[in-house]
Amino acid sequence: MKTRDMFKRKKVLSFEIFPPKRTGSLDSIFETIAELKDINPDFIGVTYGAAGSDNKHHTFSIAANVKKTYGIESVAHLPCINLTKEDVLEMLRDLKDEGIENILALRGDINPDVEPKNDFKYASDLISFIKKHGDFNIIGACYPEGHMESPSIAEDIKNLKIKVDAGTDHLISQLFFDNDLFYSFLERAELAGINVPIQPGIMPVINKRQIEKMITLCGASLPKKFLAIMDKYEHNPEALRDAGIAYAIDQIVDLLAQGVDGIHIYTMNNSYIAYKIYEAISSLLVA
Repeated sequence: MKTRDMFKRKKVLSFEIFPPKRTGSLDSIFETIAELKDINPDFIGVTYGAAGSDNKHHTFSIAANVKKTYGIESVAHLPCINLTKEDVLEMLRDLKDEGIENILALRGDINPDVEPKNDFKYASDLISFIKKHGDFNIIGACYPEGHMESPSIAEDIKNLKIKVDAGTDHLISQLFFDNDLFYSFLERAELAGINVPIQPGIMPVINKRQIEKMITLCGASLPKKFLAIMDKYEHNPEALRDAGIAYAIDQIVDLLAQGVDGIHIYTMNNSYIAYKIYEAISSLLVA
């Protein structure tokens, strides 16, 4: 099922998982998926690999298993910065053969040790290309605080409109910790004529190193309330985990009360986190 059709029926709940390193075993990730199945998410997204790493075989294998073995709709991530058009055509054939209808189309992280290909400079280039070569549902990324490489918020919204006009069916946001920033982003998107479903992406923080890494990668700002939690519980792992989950639940409750299209949770392959959040918000998804 295409994700764009899910939003016509209900609030959409989805999770994101990442494959192990190429030399790692897939057993643990399949255990996680089996545990997530009990929550009955609308879809699970499978990342491709950080900083341009080639993880397509794990990504496509996991995405196919999510759908065929566990009966959950899957979304395969596809970053294009290091791909040629021939590469993408081959991948589209593979995805079609596996019955995968949904692609999260990304530019991808630039790896300083890998010379980028020149076929796709932006995600919008990839989106246009996919639209011409298959009947896929295309998801795009959006950035409530603007992309780190964008010169301004206004320019970032302009580029997002280009991405949507290229054929994006649905957007998932980068993580954020201040809901007011997301609401401001929604207002800007609406004014720009962006009218596809937009899912806020929420990451429950369970350790300080995790958040420091993510802030380096995406530049999300940290509210005082959030920083206070980090400072108070950073040396108590269990307390920090529970406080991070509680903070994420507070964000989600507020977002659902404001009528967002759904929730996307960056699980970091931790089904315990997903369960705790689902227990707290399940009734709100149908309210």
